[in-house]
Amino acid sequence: MKRFTVAVGLICAGLVILAGLVSLVWTPFDPAQIGEQRYAPLGWPHLLGTDHLGMDTASRLMVGAQTTIFVGIIAVALAALIGVPFGIFVGMGHRITGEIVARASDILYALPALLLAILLAAARGASVTTATIAIGIATIPVFQRMARAATLTVMSQDYILAACVSGTPKWLIALRHVLPNIAPLLGVQAAASFSMAILAEAGLSYLGLSAPPTTPTWGRMLRDANLYAAPAQAVIPGVAIALAVLGFNLIGDGVRDYLDPRLREVR
Repeated sequence: MKRFTVAVGLICAGLVILAGLVSLVWTPFDPAQIGEQRYAPLGWPHLLGTDHLGMDTASRLMVGAQTTIFVGIIAVALAALIGVPFGIFVGMGHRITGEIVARASDILYALPALLLAILLAAARGASVTTATIAIGIATIPVFQRMARAATLTVMSQDYILAACVSGTPKWLIALRHVLPNIAPLLGVQAAASFSMAILAEAGLSYLGLSAPPTTPTWGRMLRDANLYAAPAQAVIPGVAIALAVLGFNLIGDGVRDYLDPRLREVR
């Protein structure tokens, strides 16, 4: 059963990634071209119909996958590159500065991505970059806390004590011993955070705090859809968001089950 769920996750995530990659070189129609036929039904030549401006839904859905993948990768990378070093730093026993970092992380953890996006949008204007930075900053405490907890576990091992007694610098211990041992847990967290970043970006796009109207995003497609005139135009981006979030969540669960011996299937 676990293998089946992982396979489902890989298929869902793979479809999103494939759509984004294909849209770099080809789309059925120009995603920014306004057409004459508004709310065209599903069929030929518009396989997924058209929206309220006559734009091809399939093309916009494919281009929207680019934004989804971009925001997920950059936001998670930003959170990990900042949160993991600070988490290791705190977990390795730097008391005074560690407490300062931990309290700052608690304050940041209390600020939701939506509030950060509103603040950044007010200062710099709404854009994909603004939404990505807001999501990344809001995710930093998650990586910091996980890295700290995992580092504390690693630091309690005997080989770490031997390395400290031998005079190995702490930064070298962090690189050689701590980071390789906590990397699998961070990988699981990255998959989970990727799916949450997708959901957060869709929410920000729906509120108009992400990409401009000229950039196709799944959240904006959902916002512009008319549920009464063309229900499919609301269902299609909603299903795409759900499949993307489900896919990366299932991949994260599969990685966790594989790395944790207690959760592996008995063969």
